[in-house]
Amino acid sequence: MGERHDDDVVELAARAGERLFPVHRIDKVTSGVVLLARSTAAHGPLTRQFADRSAVKGYLAVVEGTDLPARWTIDLPLGVGRKNRVRIAAPRERLRYEEGTARWTVAEADVLTAKSTYPSLTEVHRIATGDGRSLVLALPRTGRRHQIRVHLAWTGSPIVGDPLFGASTSGDRAHLHAWRLYLPHGPRPGTDLRVVAAPDPAFLAPVGADVDLAAADAAWSGTVGGRTQPAPGSPRVTAGWESGDSRRADR
Repeated sequence: MGERHDDDVVELAARAGERLFPVHRIDKVTSGVVLLARSTAAHGPLTRQFADRSAVKGYLAVVEGTDLPARWTIDLPLGVGRKNRVRIAAPRERLRYEEGTARWTVAEADVLTAKSTYPSLTEVHRIATGDGRSLVLALPRTGRRHQIRVHLAWTGSPIVGDPLFGASTSGDRAHLHAWRLYLPHGPRPGTDLRVVAAPDPAFLAPVGADVDLAAADAAWSGTVGGRTQPAPGSPRVTAGWESGDSRRADR
């Protein structure tokens, strides 16, 4: 079971006379940053940074529940179950949360090996809470299909509005947003690439009207580490929303 894409941005661009090359992908229900190259020369070096995991990705998600640690790690392998649906490659009751290390794990002996399994790691930071829900920053260290959605859902914090893995289908959208992207090697020698897409007010609404993303900024800066200062000449792409405007500013 999967999600169909009604609109293909590459196909739409081709109709307009421009050829684009996808560098990475996000789920259909996810809003935010998508990186595309305009030439094959740029495409190869960019895609290699996703393949070797030097690209750093930050997602904002609104999840059910407020009793969450300030920071935790989900180290659970993924596999494919019935109807090709992604799942944790272990029985749900065998998952373990270690209080001392704030880490979700499963014993190797409990991993289901009948089909291929894929090691998957997600770091999560709690940013804000309100109305029985939490805003979190998810940092996927591996890039598996549906990784963030499955990791959060199987560990008791499903994403609000997620039609596949959420506790319910209430709401008009899945509250998962590709917020920031960092690539250490930009399109020009000696540069890096930083992209940020601010979430719209409706995305943050389930946790309250006045959500401060300062904690998310701090967690992101700590993740990127000493690379927080752009190299001279590095491009920085910022997309966002204008207050009171329901149109996407980055499309």
